Amino acid sequence: MRACETSAAYVRVCGREGRPVWGRIRGGPQTLVGFRRVELQDAGSFLSAGGRPRPCPKEAMPQTSIICSSVLGPSCSGQVPPGMGERGGGAGGSGDLIFQDGRLISGSLEALMEHLVPTVDYYPDRTYIFTFLLSSRVFMPPHDLLARVGQIYLEQRQQLEAGSEKAMLKSFSAKIVQLLKEWTEAFPCDFQDEKAMAELKAITHRIMQCDEENGTVKKAIAQLTQSLLLSLAARSQLQELREKLRSPAVDKGPILKAKPPASQKDILGVCCDPLVLAQQLTHIELERVSSIHPQDLMQIVSHTDSRDKHRCRGDPTKTYSLEAYDNWFNCLSMLVATEVCRVVKKKQRTRMLEFFIDVARECFNIGNFNSMMAIISGMNLSPVARLKKTWSKVKTAKFDVLEHHMDPSSNFCNYRTALQGATQRSQMANSSREKIVIPVFNLFVKDIYFLHKIHTNHLPNGHINFKKFWEISRQIHEFMTWTRVECPFEKDKKIQNYLLTAPIYSEEALFIASFESEGPENHMEKDSWKTLRTTLLNRA
Repeated sequence: MRACETSAAYVRVCGREGRPVWGRIRGGPQTLVGFRRVELQDAGSFLSAGGRPRPCPKEAMPQTSIICSSVLGPSCSGQVPPGMGERGGGAGGSGDLIFQDGRLISGSLEALMEHLVPTVDYYPDRTYIFTFLLSSRVFMPPHDLLARVGQIYLEQRQQLEAGSEKAMLKSFSAKIVQLLKEWTEAFPCDFQDEKAMAELKAITHRIMQCDEENGTVKKAIAQLTQSLLLSLAARSQLQELREKLRSPAVDKGPILKAKPPASQKDILGVCCDPLVLAQQLTHIELERVSSIHPQDLMQIVSHTDSRDKHRCRGDPTKTYSLEAYDNWFNCLSMLVATEVCRVVKKKQRTRMLEFFIDVARECFNIGNFNSMMAIISGMNLSPVARLKKTWSKVKTAKFDVLEHHMDPSSNFCNYRTALQGATQRSQMANSSREKIVIPVFNLFVKDIYFLHKIHTNHLPNGHINFKKFWEISRQIHEFMTWTRVECPFEKDKKIQNYLLTAPIYSEEALFIASFESEGPENHMEKDSWKTLRTTLLNRA
């Protein structure tokens, strides 16, 4: 059957070496209402020739499965459906999405936005919704995207009203409301911005105006709005949370005597059970990491892109939760070092080191890798590591095992293997205890940043490299899944209060306490000790 004898419309896709390949739209031109997510049958079977499709040579067949977001060639009637011309583009141009093995790998920003908005017979995959809403902020602020969604909605509605598709309006409106619901649930912080909230109100107002008799849609909008307002109200306590997450006070110690009075309480006086302390650390970790939102993590990749001169830059205020959580790691490391160095007697210091080794091991068993790494880092700080006489009394077999897990060689291969095991355990878990996975946060951040740096945001044809954002989104989504786990351990306020408020020594005070415990052993240490004494005496 010749192409011109069919009633189907054709679209042009990109074949090998950029050759235009034509395919027939499954279902005919009527499936083009909304003109997105059209499915090609006989893709690659036709090639444009003099304005008419003809059989395509085998070598011009596309290597990937491509679904265009707009019709680029004429139908057999020679007419392009209404509205198609404004969004058209050549292969690799502004109007197409490119799929490989059934997965979207690139597209123009406009085509990706159109792919987000439902049609009468199409609703975007939830994974795509999350990924695009998350990654789009690299290229434009959420309120601009919301405004574009509103425009696409109106354009589609006008087409439905102009045609014979009025019966489908109810279903179409319900799908738009569902998209807005998913947006407000996944990224409620977007609507702290007055512009975004205004755009949301404008879209929902238009929907209710046009669907006055649709009680189901009105009810869904009311529920959406109420849930969003409740979520924003909870987040209005952010300032209070920030005060709670402030760093512990730094104890610079006396001028030359860093040792505390014998009566001063230490961690062993508050909690002598390594498992209990590990559980309380896990409580703190989960509470703090829960303040991080997906869009906060996207600040890692929100840097100036020369192709996007007008897009929004990263908002420094949104990096606070990242910095606060990273600061907790540093404070825990310094607290461990402080607890060890300020102990007067060698026997007690040995016991303190062995206690923290056991705590780190319990953290590992729980799946709390962040606290485990912080404890190991604290014991590896120079003021602690140099205490050779103390370490000689420590049974280091357990510590060696922990250091093996955190060995930085081969890009922390051992840690990543352990993390993968904990992840698999979490996925198969039947209890909250088995679901806990708290990765080493600074390594997670480095992984996201590395993904961002080795892959460009745009491909040579101008398309957004969506394959890159799929992977970044996958890792962020997995991280967010871990943060939502409810801590199953009983909270001990006394222990947590000590961990969060106990004064920690400054680096100088740590070295003073360390030298007072075990004197300088070589010329370098003697010079450091002399310099410290001189500096502190001059301050006095």
